[in-house]
Amino acid sequence: MLGAALAALLLPLLCLAAAVADCPSSSWVQFQDSCYTFLQGNIKVESLEDVRNQCTDHGADMISIHNEEENAFILDTLKKQWKGPDDILLGMFYDTDDASFKWFDNSNMTFHKWTDQDDDEDLVDTCAFLHTTTGEWKKGNCEVTSVQGTLCKAAIPYEKKYLSDNHILISALVIASTAILTVLGATVWFLYKRNLNSGFTTVFSTAPQSPYNDDCVLVVAEENECV
Repeated sequence: MLGAALAALLLPLLCLAAAVADCPSSSWVQFQDSCYTFLQGNIKVESLEDVRNQCTDHGADMISIHNEEENAFILDTLKKQWKGPDDILLGMFYDTDDASFKWFDNSNMTFHKWTDQDDDEDLVDTCAFLHTTTGEWKKGNCEVTSVQGTLCKAAIPYEKKYLSDNHILISALVIASTAILTVLGATVWFLYKRNLNSGFTTVFSTAPQSPYNDDCVLVVAEENECV
């Protein structure tokens, strides 16, 4: 009974450990240290900022990609959902101040997969598009008038990320502690019941004892007959 009570107290901790890495909702998918969602729908836009607002309204930003594994993950996810044109906007823009491409979410440009790199072309008002079949990136004009879907990405907060990296260990410790406490509680309960039963047996089995042994009693009886 004691073990069951302790297990009931520890169960919420186990659930918390398993849920710390959850994304905002079931429509989001976790990969590495981020959550991703794909907002399907044809919307009219006047600028790239309108596209970006589709993500920022959900607490995220347009997608950034930082390694080949992430690029492949996004491509695989799109193949299951995307029903629009071959190209979809990435969260990237060309910064004319220092003549370089940058991500809207301010993350570092650590990876690229350009298919049409040309150092001589005019890159003013240039954005990046992901080809949904090959996974390669191409450059295009940022002046879009409509989009049929938006890719959004949200980083997992540090606290959740830290717990996510260790939630398996935390879960194992909680389960082990629950098992140990359950066994301990059952043992204590068993010993208590056994001692309780032993106490009753001792009380009912105790009877007045004669100060003489059997031989002494026999001698006394013979002497009485002689008299």
